[in-house]
Amino acid sequence: MAVPDLKQILTRYRTVAVVGLSPDAGKPSHEVAHYLQKAGYRIIPVNPACQEVLGELCYPTLAEIPGEVEIVDVFRRSEFLPEIVEQAIAKGAKVIWMQEGIINEAAAQRAMDAGLEVVMNRCMLKEHAKAVHR
Repeated sequence: MAVPDLKQILTRYRTVAVVGLSPDAGKPSHEVAHYLQKAGYRIIPVNPACQEVLGELCYPTLAEIPGEVEIVDVFRRSEFLPEIVEQAIAKGAKVIWMQEGIINEAAAQRAMDAGLEVVMNRCMLKEHAKAVHR
């Protein structure tokens, strides 16, 4: 799978649904979302167990988010990707971003076939930090 232009993705899109965002500040999902929020992105938490994370209203699923979602940043195990990809396609997302350690080739292919850009096994925080400092 070819890696899309990460700098272009990170500068073009500003609305990020973070699937699996934890309210625990010690978790990677919380750290990444907080960083992105401070970098000027609109963060939309997706976690059925939470009401609010990082001062933002939390939604149980992508489908329940009102309005547009551009990037779906996934912090769920690989086996949950097919369902998340289907929700992202239905929502009209532009990018599926699977964080480090999250790999699902079939789900990635399904997203690409539907016209989404796919980033797999990469940290959005690390890629943003690299893109900004180039």
